[in-house]
Amino acid sequence: MSIAPDQFFAGLKARGVGLFAGVPDSLLSSLGAYIEDNAAPQEHVITANEGNAIALAAGYHLASGGFAAVYMQNSGLGNTVNPLTSLADREVYRIPMLLIIGWRGEPGVKDEPQHVKQGRITPGQLDLLEIPHWVLDAQSDAEAVLDQAFARIQQDGAPVALLVRKDAFGKYKLRQAQAELSSLSREDALAQLLALADPGDLVISTTGKASREVYELRVARGEPQRDFLTVGGMGHTASIALGVALGQPGKRVVCLDGDGSVLMHMGALPIIGSRRPNLIHILLNNAAHESVGGQPTVAGGMDFRAIALACGYSQYQLASSAEDIARAWPLIAAQSGARLLEVKISRAARDNLGRPASSPEENKISFCKLARA
Repeated sequence: MSIAPDQFFAGLKARGVGLFAGVPDSLLSSLGAYIEDNAAPQEHVITANEGNAIALAAGYHLASGGFAAVYMQNSGLGNTVNPLTSLADREVYRIPMLLIIGWRGEPGVKDEPQHVKQGRITPGQLDLLEIPHWVLDAQSDAEAVLDQAFARIQQDGAPVALLVRKDAFGKYKLRQAQAELSSLSREDALAQLLALADPGDLVISTTGKASREVYELRVARGEPQRDFLTVGGMGHTASIALGVALGQPGKRVVCLDGDGSVLMHMGALPIIGSRRPNLIHILLNNAAHESVGGQPTVAGGMDFRAIALACGYSQYQLASSAEDIARAWPLIAAQSGARLLEVKISRAARDNLGRPASSPEENKISFCKLARA
């Protein structure tokens, strides 16, 4: 048994939820897909980061008096702490909203290393924030849980949360067709980019499937693991790359980033541009949160050339095919300072894509040996 996404959505609407906002999560992918397919356009906003969603929920309540539901993975809870404690809290503006949090790394449930500690401390974080919360799983009476949560919202006029276990929601796949930006797969693009990079380049890859593909490509090429695989900290890949460039100014840094990651903390771009690091910033853009369900981002319609140049990047090139990458790479490589190569890719990924066999600490040690050599 599991909770039907359509019934849960109807239950939220019936209790006055008029806005859905958040960052997609794999445990909430069915619910997120149903919301994307069935909420009116003005009722659903996929935000750049989780803190944005809290602020959006606050503004919606101020204007309408209604409630917003904010969804996220528990790893994004940190992005919400400031607006939750200094804006929505009952001791400040007292703004009601429902948080729906995917519980990755729940104790006793096998998960990836980057989720283990976050999963263990998530209930304690909510306790510390003094946010009442209920656990939702496949056996839950969702209507009863929603009754309790919204009764508390009515009583306190402040945020409450649902902590959602793995497989709580029944399966639902996104129906809305999204036009592909390119027929080039991310894995094929990465294979070509790794071949073009110099052996001494310091490579930092972003969260999700991109790092898994980089790892498997190194294995297929018979090369030792030497890249920094950013398995957690979504949105911070470019800032890690800048830190590496500042720590080793004599070496070239190649940052393999994603559109969801860039959007999450896009304020990093002008900081990167201002420091003029020896950094090739590669934006793999499929206009989707592909690693956690395929929900769309706004990156498909953005002018990253204008953004990069306005942020102080010295060069921008665009590619959407293997031939484009081959043409653009020498132009990018010849420049100094921060430069952006936007590679438009498809949302396709292999079903049998594995995960790194090495631990995060082993990955770090291998990268540090190359970086400090």
